Amino acid sequence: MNIQWYPGHMTRTRRKMQEDLKLIDLLCEVVDARIPVSSRNPDIDTLAGDKPRLIIFNRADQADPAMTARWIAFYQARGFGVLETDAKQGRGVSQFPAAVRAALKDKIEGWRAKGQVGRPIRVMVAGIPNVGKSTFINKAAGRKTAVTGDRPGVTRGKQWVTVDSGLELLDTPGILWPKFEDEATGLHLAFTGAVRDEIMDTETLGCHLMALLGERYPGALLEGYKLKELPAREDGENDVAWGYRLLEAAAVRRGMKISGGEADTGRMARVLLDEFRSGKLGRFTLEAPES
Repeated sequence: MNIQWYPGHMTRTRRKMQEDLKLIDLLCEVVDARIPVSSRNPDIDTLAGDKPRLIIFNRADQADPAMTARWIAFYQARGFGVLETDAKQGRGVSQFPAAVRAALKDKIEGWRAKGQVGRPIRVMVAGIPNVGKSTFINKAAGRKTAVTGDRPGVTRGKQWVTVDSGLELLDTPGILWPKFEDEATGLHLAFTGAVRDEIMDTETLGCHLMALLGERYPGALLEGYKLKELPAREDGENDVAWGYRLLEAAAVRRGMKISGGEADTGRMARVLLDEFRSGKLGRFTLEAPES
């Protein structure tokens, strides 16, 4: 799978971000805690240069807490500020101003030494589409200020948002890189809904997700779909083939059948994706720091 997508507005956004970086003191990047690698745009590191950085692990409530702790340690060891949030419910967002000021501690002390007391801190908030960036900004500001939506690419243009008397945020539309050369990256983004479902057949996507969960979180599948055991993976069986048999088993347990009594794997795939994305199936992190 080599997904090509780089709409014109994303090219323009990247160019505008480069210009706006001159206006800000810190670059804050919102990532999906379930896929901390795939939900980071590698362009951001190049764009940021030597700007201080803060990583927001959003949707931490849906991620594996033990794995999130490992990721936090990973980024802190590399000099990044880190904050866990559940922007939808607002958990962790109130700690954002303090996290920004901690990341800029040396700079703030330098401003005070120069007599620049009360100088507002300006932060650019960036991230790929559909990681909850606008929802995070709305919660941080305590009111609905940024345009939000469930579909990728809803946010448009540039807008400054005041969080408090000394902190201003610059929202940016989500941007992705030109293409996903690594199949796993494209799949992980599709699992979480960061790219449109139309890009890939839903049933095939469900097979890949079932195989991944069956490999790493088999207990969640056993409990979530009331299975006595998972169908064993046969020697040489690829993810799609094994994932299809897992979908079949789950569909049977849920009573999902089509005419003739066959398992409705297409419907089961849609349910699986919905339950994964909503957190109903459990808390998962699909990538480890070693990756």
